[in-house]
Amino acid sequence: MRFVKFQGYGNDYLVFEAAELKVAGLSSGFERISAGGPFVEFVERVCDRHFGAGSDGIAVVEPLEEEADFRLRIFNPDGGEAAMSGNGSRCAAAYLHFTGLWSAEELRFSTRAGVKRYRLRERLGEGAFRFEAEIGSPRFDSASIPMLTEGPLAEVREYPLALPDGETLRVTALQMCNPNCCAFVDDFEAADWRRLGRAIESHAAFPERTNVEFIRVLDRENIEARVWERGAGETLSSGTGASAAAVASMVGGHTDRHVMVSMPGGRLEVLWREDGEVLLTGEARVVYQGVWLGGKTV
Repeated sequence: MRFVKFQGYGNDYLVFEAAELKVAGLSSGFERISAGGPFVEFVERVCDRHFGAGSDGIAVVEPLEEEADFRLRIFNPDGGEAAMSGNGSRCAAAYLHFTGLWSAEELRFSTRAGVKRYRLRERLGEGAFRFEAEIGSPRFDSASIPMLTEGPLAEVREYPLALPDGETLRVTALQMCNPNCCAFVDDFEAADWRRLGRAIESHAAFPERTNVEFIRVLDRENIEARVWERGAGETLSSGTGASAAAVASMVGGHTDRHVMVSMPGGRLEVLWREDGEVLLTGEARVVYQGVWLGGKTV
C-alpha cells in the first residue's frame, strides 16, 4: 500500500487512500473495524515507531461526489478513531495537493465532526503548504463534551476534578472536535503534566476518554501548551489541542480571541470568530513516500 508521511509541527501522520486499503483487503468503508480487528491491528503496526513506519496516527482520504470533496477519517496509533485532527487533516490536505489529486484553493473534508473547509494560503516549497481551516464551534456543556459531572453543567470551567490518587485539579473542559480537558499551570515540569495527562485521559468522568491540554499563559495574544492525546500520549503538537487550549484561555479571560499557541513542535495560529467558528492556521510538510509491505490484512 502506498502512503506519504507528513508532519505538522512534529505531529506526524501517514496518509493513505481508501482505494489502496481496499486492495490490501480492507474495506474502503471500514465496515469491519472492531476492537482487535484487522484494520485496528494494521493501524497499530504501521504507526509503531520501531516495527512500523512510525507516526502519531493515520489519515485516510476518499473522493466524494456530494456533501464534500473528500471523506477524511483519522485514526490514533491504538486504532481508535478520532472525530477530527487539526494537524492530521492538514497533512491530508497537503497530501492531496502534493499528489495532484486536488489543486483548487478551497477543499472540503467530510469528517465525523462535520464538513471542514481548508484554504490553501501559501506553498512554502516542495511538499510544504500553509492552510487556514475551519475547525468548528466549541461546545462547553457537560453533555456535549461528554463529561460526567454531579449534575448537568452549561459550562465546565474551573471544575474540581478529583484524581485517583486523591489530588484535585481544576480544569476547563470543552468539545472541540474531540473531548478536551484543559488545566492552567505556571510550570509544565513542576506540574508533572505527563503523569496528570495519563491519569486524566482515561478518567471515569470522560466516557469517551479525552485529550488533555496544559496551558501557560504568556500574554493576551500568546500561550504555551503541552498535549497528552488520547490514544497517542505525548505529542509535539496538536491542532485541535491548540484550538481547545486557545478557546479555554479566551473563555477564562486570559487572552483575546486571536492567539498564537506555542508547542514543542512549533507555533499555531488560532482565531475564534464572532460567529463562533474557530479558524486554525498552520503548516504541513512532506517527510517521505513509502510502500507498506505488510501484505494483505485479511
